[in-house]
Amino acid sequence: MPLHVDVHGSGPRTAVLLHGMMGSAESWWRISPLLVSRGYRVLAVDLPGHGLSPRDDRLTIPRAADAVADAVDALGVTGVDVAIGHSFGGLVLAAGAERLRPAIAVYVDSPFTSRGGAVAADVTAEYENARARRTVAGLRATHPLYGEEDCNVEARAADRFDAATGAAVAAGPGGSWPPAPGSIMVRPEPSRYVTAEQAAALEAAGVQVRSIPGASHSVWYGHFDEFVAALPEVFG
Repeated sequence: MPLHVDVHGSGPRTAVLLHGMMGSAESWWRISPLLVSRGYRVLAVDLPGHGLSPRDDRLTIPRAADAVADAVDALGVTGVDVAIGHSFGGLVLAAGAERLRPAIAVYVDSPFTSRGGAVAADVTAEYENARARRTVAGLRATHPLYGEEDCNVEARAADRFDAATGAAVAAGPGGSWPPAPGSIMVRPEPSRYVTAEQAAALEAAGVQVRSIPGASHSVWYGHFDEFVAALPEVFG
């Protein structure tokens, strides 16, 4: 399952970016050029069923993680310096960390458990309804922290999203993929994906948790400067 990867820059370091459910490689439109300016070759991946990547109605978290690792290997990468995963992309990153072996792993408001066992047809219908609402006008109304280009990018990503692929994950076996000690979690405060209790548990397990009050689920939308400042190891 060869994935589409947007490659930016040619620096000596490599950064891998994994978007959230119903997003795309374009979701990092402000992050990618900043990383390039810091000397990274940026690999922004379209996950299965998203953007320009193939659809997969048998997708599981491990299957997505392997597809990402295969895509990175195919580009001749011998070492990943930074990997950033948002939400669903963070779950995929955690599942694929053993193969990617990033020197720095950053999770942005990511859960680390997939419940599985859902009815695929029901979830497909839910995703189709969500897609229909994620127009530019709809995003302007429901996501006041998003800028105009954020709305354009996310509406385009929703239009390309394959609901059956997303539903396959929810209907699959589920599982948990905890982040390694030393990883970094950036979350909004409050967060419905990483609650205060879950953040405390992550810290107890050796994960650095950095919270940004008032941010949205896509933390860098609307709180770009705060997001960058929260990651000096990455953006320096």
